[in-house]
Amino acid sequence: MKRSPKDTEESGRRVGRRALILGGAQAIFVTALALRMRHLQVTQADEFRLLAEENRINIRLIPPARGLIYDRVGHVVAGNEQNYRIVVVREDAGAPEEALARLVRLVPLDAETIERAIKEINRHSPFVPVTIADRMRWEDVARVAVNAPVLPGITPEVGLSRHYPLGPDFAHVVGYVGPVSDYDLDRLEDPDPVLQIPRFQIGKTGVEAKHEAQLRGSAGTRRIEVNAAGRVIRELDRVEGEPGSDLQLTVDAGLQNFIQARLGEDSAAVVVMDLEHGDLLGIASSPSFDPNKFVRGISVADYRALTDTPYRPLSNKAVQGAYPPGSTFKMITALAALEAGEVTPDETVWCPGFLKLGARRFHCWKRGGHGHMNLLESLQQSCDVYYYDVGQRVGIDRIAEMARKLGLGERHDLPLSAVGTGIAPDKAWKRARYGEDWRIGDTLNASIGQGYVLATPLQLAVMSARIATGRRISPRLVKSIDGIEQPPAPAEPLDITPANLARIRRAMDAVVNSRRGTARRSRVVAEGMAMAGKTGTSQVRNITAAERAAGVFRNEDLPWERRDHALFVAYAPADNPKIAVAVVVEHGGGGSSAAAPVARDITLRALYGEVPPLDAYPDRQRWQIEERLRDLPLRDPGTPASGGRSRA
Repeated sequence: MKRSPKDTEESGRRVGRRALILGGAQAIFVTALALRMRHLQVTQADEFRLLAEENRINIRLIPPARGLIYDRVGHVVAGNEQNYRIVVVREDAGAPEEALARLVRLVPLDAETIERAIKEINRHSPFVPVTIADRMRWEDVARVAVNAPVLPGITPEVGLSRHYPLGPDFAHVVGYVGPVSDYDLDRLEDPDPVLQIPRFQIGKTGVEAKHEAQLRGSAGTRRIEVNAAGRVIRELDRVEGEPGSDLQLTVDAGLQNFIQARLGEDSAAVVVMDLEHGDLLGIASSPSFDPNKFVRGISVADYRALTDTPYRPLSNKAVQGAYPPGSTFKMITALAALEAGEVTPDETVWCPGFLKLGARRFHCWKRGGHGHMNLLESLQQSCDVYYYDVGQRVGIDRIAEMARKLGLGERHDLPLSAVGTGIAPDKAWKRARYGEDWRIGDTLNASIGQGYVLATPLQLAVMSARIATGRRISPRLVKSIDGIEQPPAPAEPLDITPANLARIRRAMDAVVNSRRGTARRSRVVAEGMAMAGKTGTSQVRNITAAERAAGVFRNEDLPWERRDHALFVAYAPADNPKIAVAVVVEHGGGGSSAAAPVARDITLRALYGEVPPLDAYPDRQRWQIEERLRDLPLRDPGTPASGGRSRA
C-alpha cells in the first residue's frame, strides 16, 4: 500500500525526535563517564595510589638489640650473643609435621621442641617465619644450609639472644628474659607491636622486667614487596631500630661473686650498702640458679629441681624474705626508749632469766639470767629481760615509729621483683589486721624483734646504715642509664638525738670488740678495720614449758626447718663507717655462730676490694680462715667492658 506524503513526513519527524533523545542520552552518559573517570584519575589519584602501594608493599618490624647491663666497674652482667636459629615459613614448607620430620633427619630435635614448634606454626599466619630452634651449633646450621633444596621453607638465620656471663651471681638482681606470653600481652593496655614477633624476648623478673621499656629499645622497619598471597618477593629498604638503653648497676661483680661463694648452699641472704650514696654493693640470695636456662627454655626436670626444694632458690630472699629480726631489733627499742626519756644510759634492769607477766613467763635466752644490765651491757650481751622491761615503758606505738624512721615497715623503691614491706606493728595495725586490741604480751615479744615484727635483709641493712650515719639513707641499685648518672635519694638527717645514736654505736662496737660481746669471735683485728654490729637469733617455733623443764633442744638436734634463723647486722670501719651489712641465714641457729662469721668475711672483702688478708683475723683463727677462703669457688668476672653509649 502506497503511503501518502503526509504520512511519510510524520514518520520522519518521529524518527528525528527518537534519534535526538537517544543521542542526548548517549551524550549525557558519555559526559558522566568522563567526569567520573576524571574524578577517579585526577581528584582521587593520590588516595588510590596509596591503596595500590599498600596492597603491593608490606612493612615488617626488625627486633631491636636489647640494652646491656653492667656492674659498677663495667663488667657485663647481661649481654647479647650471636644466636644461630632455624626458622620455617608454613606456606613454603607445607605440612608442619612432614617438614619437621625431614629436618630431624639432619639436626637433633627432642619431642618437646618439635611439639612446641608445631603449636607456634599453627598459631601464626602461613607466611610468618616461626623459630623452630635456637642456639644451634654452627655444624647443624651449616648442614641445614647445604640441604636447602630438600628443605623448602626451612632456613637458618643469625640473630641476638640474651646471655648472662656471670650466671647465678646476678640471677636474683638482673633477673632473666623469656618469650612473650599471652599473659604478658593481656596485662598490657597498649602492647608494643614488636611484642607480636614470634619468640621475642622480654624481661620476666628483676631489673630486666622493671626496666623493660628502656632495655627493649624501639623496633626498626623493613619494606618488602609481596604478592597477593602475602609471600615475600624482595626487600625494598630497611630502617634500623634504636637499641635499648644500657644500664649500669651499683653492684660490684667481684664482691657479689665472693658473697655467693661464701654462702655456698646455705639458704641465706646478704645485703652490703655503701654509706655515701646508699649504693647496693652486694645483694645476694642463696642458693641461686642459672638464668641462662630460662632464656633457652628451661626443661621440666630443671624447673622442678628449683621448685621442689625448701631452700627456695627462685626467691630473692634479700628483698622478699620477711623474718623476725630477733635481737637486731633491740637497737630500735633502745633508741625509742632513749628518745622518749623512759630510760637513761646508766639505769639498770635486773635480769633473773625471765620476766613474769600475769601467769606467763617471758624468758631470756640465758636461762640463769644476766643480773643487773644497763643500756650498753644489754646490747653487748643481748639481754632479753632488759628489753621486756623497757618495751613496756615506751609502748609499741613509739617503738613502731622508731622502726619506721630506721627503714623497717617501709617498701624501698628498687627495680626488683616483689620487694617486701615487712611489718612494724602498732596498735592500729593489729586492729585493722585482726580486729583485736594490742596486748602487753605483744609489746614484750615485739621489743626483742619477735611476735608480729618482720623485716627483710634489705631493711636491716638500711637500719644499720641509718644508725651508722645518722642520715635517712636509702638504697640505690641503678647507677646510670646510658652514661647518665641516676641521682641518689636525698639523705636528710634523722630526727633522732645524735647523742642517743652515739650511745647505740658504742654498744654495737662492744658487741663485736669487747670481751663479753656476743660477736667477739667475729672481731676484726686489722688496724682501722674494726666492725660494729649486733647478733640476732629469731625463733620459728614455740618452746613449751615441758621442753624448758627438760632442757631446750639444741638447734643442731632439730630438723632443719625448725631451727632458729641466724642474723647479724653491722657497719665498718667502726670509727669511720663506709659500709653497712646485713646477713640472714635461714634456720642457721645462732646469729653469733652462723651469721657473724659470714658478715665479717664479706665486710673485709668489701673494704679491701679483694680476698681479705689473714692478718685481719685473730691469730688463733687464721689457719681455719685460710682453709675456708682457699676453698671458695671464686671466679674472675673478666675484663671490664669499655662501657655503654652515653646520651648525656
